[in-house]
Amino acid sequence: MRDWRASRHDAISEDLSDEEEALPDARAIDLVLRVGELLLASGEGTETVSEAMLSLSVAFNLPRSEVSVTFTTITLSTHPGGDQPPITGERVVRRRSLDYFRVSELHSLVQQSALGLLELEDAAARLEQIRRARPPYPTWVVVVGFGLIASSASLMVGGGLIVATVAFLAAVLGDRTSVFLARRGVAEFYQMAAAAAVAAAIGVGLLWVSNELALGLQAGAIITGNIMALLPGRPLVASLQDGISGTYVSASARLLETFFILGAIVSGVGAVAYVALRLGVSIDLDSLPSAGTSMELPVLVGAAGIAVAFAVSLVVPLRILPWVALMGVMIWTIYASMRSLLEVPPVVGTVVGAIAVGMVGHWLARWAQRPVLPYLIPSIAPLLPGSLLYRGLIEFTQGTAVSGLLSLVEAVMVGLALGAGVNLGGELVRAFQRGGLAGAGMRSRPAAHRTRGGYGQ
Repeated sequence: MRDWRASRHDAISEDLSDEEEALPDARAIDLVLRVGELLLASGEGTETVSEAMLSLSVAFNLPRSEVSVTFTTITLSTHPGGDQPPITGERVVRRRSLDYFRVSELHSLVQQSALGLLELEDAAARLEQIRRARPPYPTWVVVVGFGLIASSASLMVGGGLIVATVAFLAAVLGDRTSVFLARRGVAEFYQMAAAAAVAAAIGVGLLWVSNELALGLQAGAIITGNIMALLPGRPLVASLQDGISGTYVSASARLLETFFILGAIVSGVGAVAYVALRLGVSIDLDSLPSAGTSMELPVLVGAAGIAVAFAVSLVVPLRILPWVALMGVMIWTIYASMRSLLEVPPVVGTVVGAIAVGMVGHWLARWAQRPVLPYLIPSIAPLLPGSLLYRGLIEFTQGTAVSGLLSLVEAVMVGLALGAGVNLGGELVRAFQRGGLAGAGMRSRPAAHRTRGGYGQ
């Protein structure tokens, strides 16, 4: 795609010199703000939202536009020139709902507008259609997808068919509990804690039954699977993405959101584990579920299942699901190979796998002219540190606080390694392949800021 901001800047400036008193079209300002608001609320990153809004500003002749996007606020300012004062509009994102189908459609709107294929009225009508459009999956399919994350993760760590089935039911019941609390205005922190507690209680219940009847079930895989279903992969990647691109306010807010979600999960699971130990339910640290470095068929099927189920829960378009499954298997294969052949630490294997997924995901997004997040976020799900978090919580409840703290720190490091690796893969693609932000309607990315030296050095 050509750089519309550069190619049309001169023409816009000439028009303004002839009509200094002409005010910008209020409909165009409203359109740009509403597109940015919907992109941010649907899960797009701050940098890409800014570029999309600037592309629309150029496409619809908003002169000298400046865009400011934070975690919750979007501001657009345009200056008509002459004696006219600048015009500024602002919208606040109060409710978020991850919907990558909507993100993909909005990127298509931005691209077509930048290419001159949509007039202002047509773009406004298209935006209204996107806002009111039904997602590609019914609500019950999204709920089932959320449950399949937990069951696939349980299967991946060796839980077996019975445990995977119970993990599915536990995840769905926890999700419905969260929805029940949300409808009554309970804060999201307590919703997440309740969902984690419900799933953990079902897992502990099955573990007690297994111990009493000597069934030998890996019931702890239920808790591991549900932790992985609740872990905040999207905010983690977005926080590092915003920080690397220089939007530190949004990066800090997203990182804080990530740690609040982690805190809710830890609170819910930890409370149930503590009560279970007080009631005499035996949890053996040596037999905690973990996939290790296995590359057996059930593990690979579980990795693909986690990625696809995660994608369905995020309403990723259907045509992207096969790529997500392949990338989920790829990231696990790279991680397991690095761990078993080179005996590297988990963090190193995670970084290498995430870099590979980041490069492939960005290349696929450029090839398909689609946003990159629907490819990336579900694909990292197989390496989310559910087992490490579970181990750390059990170690804490059993009185080995130092070991528990080290396990939790390692889980956080693995999570940060996932986000950093995915972003590094994208930076490598940008550095060595012609083109700008995937799906943002730009030909090239603006030069990165430097705090020392000059661009020519």
